[in-house]
Amino acid sequence: MSGTDDFSVTFWGVRGSIACPGPDYSRYGGNTSCLEVRCGGQLLIFDAGTGLRPLGQKLAKDCGPDGLDFDIFLTHTHIDHIAGVPFFGPLFDKRNRIRLHAGHLEPGLELHHVLCKFMSAPLFPVPPTIFAADCSFVDFDCGQTLTPRPGVTLKTAALNHPNGACGYRVEYDGRAICYVTDTEHREGELDATVLGLIEGADLVIYDSSYTDAEYPRYRGWGHSTWEEGVRLAEAAGARLAIFHHDPSHDDGFMDAVAEAAEAARPGTVVAREGMTLSP
Repeated sequence: MSGTDDFSVTFWGVRGSIACPGPDYSRYGGNTSCLEVRCGGQLLIFDAGTGLRPLGQKLAKDCGPDGLDFDIFLTHTHIDHIAGVPFFGPLFDKRNRIRLHAGHLEPGLELHHVLCKFMSAPLFPVPPTIFAADCSFVDFDCGQTLTPRPGVTLKTAALNHPNGACGYRVEYDGRAICYVTDTEHREGELDATVLGLIEGADLVIYDSSYTDAEYPRYRGWGHSTWEEGVRLAEAAGARLAIFHHDPSHDDGFMDAVAEAAEAARPGTVVAREGMTLSP
């Protein structure tokens, strides 16, 4: 693994399903999914859970007179992955240029429509028209290869999740970071779609909501286990970052997962808010 920081991922939200404030979640964090990926000077954000709000506060401090120009890619639009959108400061700054992307929606649905429905009465007091930034909403089809920035290739694949989800492989400067959440594994076999996306990657961030022992109680909910993440990372030759922690898994539980995962595949890490990894 390279020690350079020109290509990196920082975790702003690592939790799944619902945000979990409180002292029992202080070490690993309680915000829902949000990643900051830096490719040289380029910024890509993946998912817009509650972790998007503190990321927005940090970006506002870095904003110069010409504003910010970046992309947000959503895995899907379940509430825990978009809850931060209305509270993301850069959307309210007219200097900024922001593109929001989604590839999981069924024909006939568009990301802009989904977010307008989310931010509408009686669920929310104001619509997306309050955003002052230059915003655009981009729909694509899972499976497409995108080039959001010079030198950055983004490969995508459909994941096994209720209402659909999209996995991403970010390639930059000869290295690759994969973001694979929310997805339910194929029991007794490695998911060929996931394996095809992560093969030969340097780092794989994987939906590890449950343990193998817990999984039978949640079959069909659309999530996987950290042990399955280890099996996939082993087959792909990649480092694993355990992600999308279940809200019932407090710091003590995650400490035990971290110990077991390190024993199963040395170098595996449990994602924490504020952690930065470089492939």
